Amino acid sequence: MSAVEYGIKSSDDEPEAEIHTRPGDLDHLRPLPRISVHAFCETEGMFSVMEKLAQDRRMAKVSFRITQGSTQAAANMFSSAPTPNLILLETGALPSGMMDDLAPLAEVCDPSTKVVIIGRYNDIPMYRELIRNGISEYMVSPVSLSDIIAAIASIFVDPEADPLGRTVAFIGAKGGVGSSTIAHNIAWGVSTLFSQETILADLDLPFGTANIDFDQDPAQGIAEAVFAPDRLDDVFLDRLLTKCSEHLSLLAAPSLLDRAYDFDRMAFQPIVEILQRTAPVAVLDVPHAWNEWTRSLLADVDDIVIVAAPDLANLRNAKNLFDQLRKLRPNDKGAHLLLNQVGMPKRPEIPAADFCATLETEPMAIIPFDIQLFGQAANSGRMIAEMDAKSPVSEIMSQIAHVVTGRATVKKPKKSGLGSILGRLGKK
Repeated sequence: MSAVEYGIKSSDDEPEAEIHTRPGDLDHLRPLPRISVHAFCETEGMFSVMEKLAQDRRMAKVSFRITQGSTQAAANMFSSAPTPNLILLETGALPSGMMDDLAPLAEVCDPSTKVVIIGRYNDIPMYRELIRNGISEYMVSPVSLSDIIAAIASIFVDPEADPLGRTVAFIGAKGGVGSSTIAHNIAWGVSTLFSQETILADLDLPFGTANIDFDQDPAQGIAEAVFAPDRLDDVFLDRLLTKCSEHLSLLAAPSLLDRAYDFDRMAFQPIVEILQRTAPVAVLDVPHAWNEWTRSLLADVDDIVIVAAPDLANLRNAKNLFDQLRKLRPNDKGAHLLLNQVGMPKRPEIPAADFCATLETEPMAIIPFDIQLFGQAANSGRMIAEMDAKSPVSEIMSQIAHVVTGRATVKKPKKSGLGSILGRLGKK
């Protein structure tokens, strides 16, 4: 969490500091490593940009501070304190006086400290002189969050490193809506359709069903990883994986009640980081719960699928999830909505169009109620496509696999009012 220092506010005639960042603009950027960064802002606009930067999930490991002050303020501060790994410095200095303005800071900077300058002038000779004198990057205001994160990544992220795998979390808006079943089928589908190495992690330690759905009985699994963080590395995690098919591995839950499963906020973060390095796709089966670790996990993953059934309780819960996730992930595209068990006989349902209009989103998919197909698959430890590859549900599962791996997209929602259903939820 960043330490923010407030100083004197800048004038109202300052230049615009930020290019508008749309949800999803940062999706291609990788999380930043554990570094220390200190930003100095001359204008209120840049200070606001840095506050948004501090809240971005890609900055989770970064020790980030913001100070409203000039280059001289930075020089004064670091004359009696060590400099961080990176200084982000906003300055309004003219090109002709830039080097003189930076001189006091240069005298107190540690040799290993990198400096990125955000200035107001697009001047090529000045840029070349700054680079010759050891400045890592010069950016012309206004800048976007993606510009800043990309600049930091270019300095501290190894371009030769293997790309991180994609993490996709499935969570139910309500218990019993089939979120786990769909997560397991999608993990299997990704591994089968694309011949892509995939890991399915069952995070519901007391009641997980992935071992049943894949007809496995592993002696070890995710419990050994989360309860022994000091032993956790790539080799140890690899020993905990169970091979389900040629390209699919399972990190199974113990599904036992021999202990309490209480975790702190960051308990699963090391596991997810290793999963990202281990396989191109990791599917996370997240239990229907809202606590510190699920909240933190959902804030950090690449993609989220909320599974809901078309009734009022699901609608209320789904809306709460969407609202909270928008706050947790302000710079990311929204979660996907998947409507499941649609068309259950004799059950009153909210029409899919009304359900989606209330959430102001379009469904990734609508899966019809098919108790016989799902029941047979569950009881035999097989996936839907293994039972009936030509069924409509199998085709829908294939489409979902394409979306969560970035091979297809969901149509953008049309703007609409929340309708009368919000009144039934007691919302204004």
